[in-house]
Amino acid sequence: MGTTRILAIHAHPDDVEILAGGTVALLAGLGHAITIATFTAGDCGSRELGPEEIAAVRGKEAARSAARIGAAYVCLGMRDLAIFNDDPSRRRVVEVLRQTRPQLVLTSSPVDYLCDHEAASALVRDACFAAPAPNYHTGAADPAPPLDAVPHLYWMDPVGGGDREGHPVAPDFVVNVAETFARKREMLSEHASQRVWLRQHHGTDDYLDTMERWTRERGRQAGFPYGEGFRQYRGHPYPQTPLLQELLGGVVGGG
Repeated sequence: MGTTRILAIHAHPDDVEILAGGTVALLAGLGHAITIATFTAGDCGSRELGPEEIAAVRGKEAARSAARIGAAYVCLGMRDLAIFNDDPSRRRVVEVLRQTRPQLVLTSSPVDYLCDHEAASALVRDACFAAPAPNYHTGAADPAPPLDAVPHLYWMDPVGGGDREGHPVAPDFVVNVAETFARKREMLSEHASQRVWLRQHHGTDDYLDTMERWTRERGRQAGFPYGEGFRQYRGHPYPQTPLLQELLGGVVGGG
């Protein structure tokens, strides 16, 4: 099938690792070209460090995490709790799409516990539509050319597998990430600055164990030791073919 260009884009550093780290590691191991992108550098992720200080720390953590699977890392430079579904933001996402030129995009769930996640989902969805339109200009100093086509689009699970009220959000399918779970954990462990923050703000004492519990639960629902759930967006004119499922083959199970 050849090499597929894949963009995994979520709101903050560590989101991709928590929700899709095993899947992107599988895809990287199959020889596909992976870029991990975040809207922000996580500037609100500390009580001890100021926004610029913690953003610098988290940007380095994200780059090290991506490097563990040979992926590139890109940050869009937005601010935590300030991701909004507006035209300037959409043009910024379009420019990243045009620069990375993905054939397949993995992004955040449209329903989740946090406003940043939901806004990022809508922005990526609409940017995928706009990226091939030559008259939609991004205003970049050296703009990349439009995409050739709308890329395949998939939503990751929401955090914890449910919406804001805790109602389950069922995936279309689950990826068996048992083979790459250790690598997923290694990737997430690069985000060491977040253990203190998540304990203080989220009441989560060990983010690695919490991630493992979620990944085990999603896998159990499909008969796998560890799993990550996805839903394919098939709205007009997005591609209808199951590209991600075909790339992963036998490690995909029912939702």
